[in-house]
Amino acid sequence: MRYVIIGAGAVGGTIGVRLAQTDRDVTLVARGAHLDAIRTRGLTVRQPDGAVTARLAAVDGPTDQPLPADTVLVLTVKSQDTAGALAAWVDAPVVGGGTAGERLPLVTAQNGVANERAALRLFADVHAVCVWLPATHLEPGVVVANGYPHPGMLHIGRYPGGADDTDRAIAADLTAAGFVAPVRTDVLRWKYGKLLSNLGNGLQALLGGDIPDALVEQVRAEGVAVLAAAGIAHTSPEEEKAERGDLVGQRPVGGEARSGGSTWQSLARGTGSTEVDHLNGEIALLGRLHGVPTPVNVAVQRAVRRAVRERIAAGAFPLAELQKMIA
Repeated sequence: MRYVIIGAGAVGGTIGVRLAQTDRDVTLVARGAHLDAIRTRGLTVRQPDGAVTARLAAVDGPTDQPLPADTVLVLTVKSQDTAGALAAWVDAPVVGGGTAGERLPLVTAQNGVANERAALRLFADVHAVCVWLPATHLEPGVVVANGYPHPGMLHIGRYPGGADDTDRAIAADLTAAGFVAPVRTDVLRWKYGKLLSNLGNGLQALLGGDIPDALVEQVRAEGVAVLAAAGIAHTSPEEEKAERGDLVGQRPVGGEARSGGSTWQSLARGTGSTEVDHLNGEIALLGRLHGVPTPVNVAVQRAVRRAVRERIAAGAFPLAELQKMIA
């Protein structure tokens, strides 16, 4: 199969370069200075055991050439960019007739749980991935991947449920590329478990590494409560820890530990948007639907949006101001 990685940032860049190292046909989709850097000097992935630079085809969207019928589209943009990416690719023509939305599998390797539903409105064949892949993208043309001894664990299955030969084929390619890639018939249960752990991303973006334990516990407790009220199953921290075991840890790269998670990176790069409304916002949405108060998650949403709007640096939001917003 051929892979088009739509969003060659931290997650997409790591997946794309490692697939290319196993002789898979990979095209990267990027934009701006990052796209220019990839086209000029390739995409460099720095890892605990060394760096690799791959010179791959790189585009900013569909070209005027039909996509081969064995193409897999891998969506790795942040959730706030999903709608635009889906709209750009759904009507791309495919060799032999038809469009990408009609004929090609779309894989959502993203945080949050709203992307799959959005994708299924436009694509007939959607596959969800629960992403555990500690990587950072701050510099054009460079990704830092701290995962070790495997770069990440990528659970894959069909959306809304089950698994098929496409999942197994993609998982085999990911395994050959060095990832741990279990095929799951209940992949959404894993994604909802990951959502609960991602609720702390906004706190890290706001406060950096000095986050009061009570706040971490509060955002998660609200999340657990709304999932229970909605009747949505999710994995537990204990199950997730047992699954990862010693397969995916983190090691410094170039003597430096990972800087921060995905939301922190968006603030650090000044992208002008974050995924907070699809993480903490998902909990706020479910809380409103099922009558469960979620004041801490709502406050985190508001604070992160304010940090974006006022260009407050990652980790520099005043704790006292956040606590006042919660109160």
